[in-house]
Order: sequence, then structure tokens, then C-alpha cells
Amino acid sequence: MKTQNKFKLALLASCLTAATSAQADMILGVYAGAQYWNIEPEGKFGTEKDDQETFNFDSASNASFYVALEHPIPLVPNIKVRHNQMEDLTGNGQIDGEFDFAGKTYATNTDVDVNADLTNTDFVLYYEIFDNGLVSFDFGINVKHIDAYIEATGTTSSGNGQQTDSSEEEFSGYVPMGYVAGAVGLPFTGLSVYGDMSLLAIGDHSLSDYQVGIAYEFIDNLAVDMEVQLGYRSFALKLDDLEGIYTDLDFKGVYAGLQVHF
Repeated sequence: MKTQNKFKLALLASCLTAATSAQADMILGVYAGAQYWNIEPEGKFGTEKDDQETFNFDSASNASFYVALEHPIPLVPNIKVRHNQMEDLTGNGQIDGEFDFAGKTYATNTDVDVNADLTNTDFVLYYEIFDNGLVSFDFGINVKHIDAYIEATGTTSSGNGQQTDSSEEEFSGYVPMGYVAGAVGLPFTGLSVYGDMSLLAIGDHSLSDYQVGIAYEFIDNLAVDMEVQLGYRSFALKLDDLEGIYTDLDFKGVYAGLQVHF
């Protein structure tokens, strides 16, 4: 009899624990994370559509930070804010023909160094269509704020020594993009496969930002869930006369991250 009572108490405690956890997730869920991204840039840019120069970019390491808030209120979207550092993107190249950029003309055989900053912030409003613990799917809109610049510094040699010229273009704005995200869990392993994409294509302008990865949840309790991430991310920017800038640039590479769920 005592054994049965102990069993009933244990079962009741387990049910209450599960109900408490489920209720907490139904009321509010907060996700916060950080990723370390090894960027491999490539592409070309210029201030004339038919006069874009291709440069050899160096790899760079930057970080991305995000926080998301999920709630059960109908018709009100969840929100996610993600800040993507894309600083100190450097490269170089030798001009084959004349290259005009930001009011400066770089002559043939000029050695040009490039320094770019394409740091941007995502403001994502999304709906969670379903989430059964193993499979989830979200969709919404991502308003990406870009505040960027590209600087070119050219060096030429002459009888009087070396001459250096530099020019810089800045561009900024808010870009509305479609957003989708999904994840599939592997039962009893703590592993999941996930991905998200933001995309815009209007005329000759296109902007895409996507990542795919695998996560391992190593802490799962009432107070907090924690997982490590490993994945691949790509940010592609093709502009056709945006504030006088033309680009066909792609930034891609692997990343590692950590996510906490309260």
C-alpha cells in the first residue's frame, strides 16, 4: 500500500513538473544567443554599372548577437532582433583599366586597397505556425537596417615617389525582406537541424541572408535550456544604383554559436 502511495505521489509530481514547464513556455519564451562567424568575402563593386572592379578580399572574423521573445497572444507577432557585425572587411587588387569610385579615378596598374563595413541589424516580426517539440516552422518579415561604407585607397608609383588617393561611399537604409525559419529535432539525441532565410528581390536589387546548422542541447531543465550550434551562413548583396553604389558581393563562411532559452 505504501509503495502504491509513493508511486502515485511520484507520478503526480512528474505531471505537475511537466505542466509547470509547459505553462511557462506558453506564457513567455526568451531566446538569446551569440555566434562567431568566419567570413570569406568575394565580389565586385563600383559607382558605375559597367565599371565594377573585382577585388581579392581577406577572410575576417566577426560576431552576431540576437534575442527573441515569443508569446501566446493571437495575431501579435513574436519579435527577434539580431545584430550582425561585418567590420574590417579588407581586400586589394590592381586596376586593369581606369576605375571610377566616389569621385576619384584610379588609373591602370594602380594598387587599390579596400576597407568595408557592412554591419547590419535585423528586426524580425514572425508567427510560429507550429511547434510540436520536434518540428517547428516560422514565417514573417525582416526589416534589415544597413549602415555601411566602402573605402578605396589607391597607390601609384612615379618618378617623384608614391602617390596615394582615397575615396569613400556610404549608404544606409531599411530593407524589408521576407523571412522563414524552421527546425527538425532528432528524438532522444538532443540534436536538431535548423535554418532561416531572409530574402528580397526587386528589379536588379537583391539581398539574401540565410543560415543552416546543427544544434546540440546539452542543458534542458525547468530554469534554462542551452545549446551549442555549428553552421554555415551566407549574406549576398547585389545593388543597382543605390545612392550611386553598384555591388555584387557575397559574404559566406562557417560559424559556431551558443543559445540560451529561458
